[in-house]
Amino acid sequence: MEKANHSVVSEFILLGLSHSQNLQILFFLGFSVVYVGIILGNSLILVTVTFDSCLHTPMYFLLINLSWNLSFLDMWLSSFATPKMIRDFLSDRKIISFGGCMFQIFLLHFTGGAEMVLLVSMAYDRYVAICKPLHYMTMMSRQTCIKLVLISWVIGFLHSISQVAFTVNLPFCGPNEVDSFFCDLPLVIKLACMDTYVLGILMISDSGLISVSCFLLVMISYTAILLSVRQRAAGGVTKALSTCSAHIMVVTLFFGPCIFIYLWPFSRFSVDKLLSVFYTIFTPLLNPLIYTLRNEEMKTAMKKLWNQSLWLSS
Repeated sequence: MEKANHSVVSEFILLGLSHSQNLQILFFLGFSVVYVGIILGNSLILVTVTFDSCLHTPMYFLLINLSWNLSFLDMWLSSFATPKMIRDFLSDRKIISFGGCMFQIFLLHFTGGAEMVLLVSMAYDRYVAICKPLHYMTMMSRQTCIKLVLISWVIGFLHSISQVAFTVNLPFCGPNEVDSFFCDLPLVIKLACMDTYVLGILMISDSGLISVSCFLLVMISYTAILLSVRQRAAGGVTKALSTCSAHIMVVTLFFGPCIFIYLWPFSRFSVDKLLSVFYTIFTPLLNPLIYTLRNEEMKTAMKKLWNQSLWLSS
């Protein structure tokens, strides 16, 4: 590995969220509960979607596929760094290998990029369902759904591999302290023993472009929904806003920190760590609650699955 990337750095030191021992114990307890909630919530969705036959119909094909993929991505997005961060709260020295650092960068940008595109697809689905209900089954066919899911995974992979391909070949020959709880791309690039300003701008512009473009597409979809409903009936905006406001809140919590961090990649702010926590931990916790568990069909399927499990266990 060292010869391949001309690096003498074999590991990085993560400075974490805080140096306070009391805060680290508090963080350990809090984030452990949150992480368990993320895994249980998203696992429940995966199991329900997989085993409930009532959802395996053309009407719910898009719902179950987007929900399944979103939950799957959320589990990986929350798992690329959170388990290690929780373990590091009880460790004096927070170390990650060079390969582990590169894997974190790959997994973050892969799952993050794929989820951004998937959120655009879900916003488009809401737009078609509300604004063009008579054409929904035609516009959002099985083939369209499969294409949307595949596009999200392909874009996520291409985006991620482009980040890692440049980073892994940078010469790291001295400083190895990363001021975060995971290997954040802007921070790792700064540690290279060469002038990486231009390269960093190109790499980070890639992340900034996908974040801003996906965020704008999502907001355009929800704006179109509100305008369309407003033209149809008085008071329609309030009902539509009630439906979309929770989605908009989650989208803002996810895209906002990403856009902020990558707009000022070489200027670190005290809130950057907090923002990183939002899109890597809290968004995967909120997504099941907002996008799936508020859906009546999904809640009915979960109740049915729960009753069946109780009947089998009795």
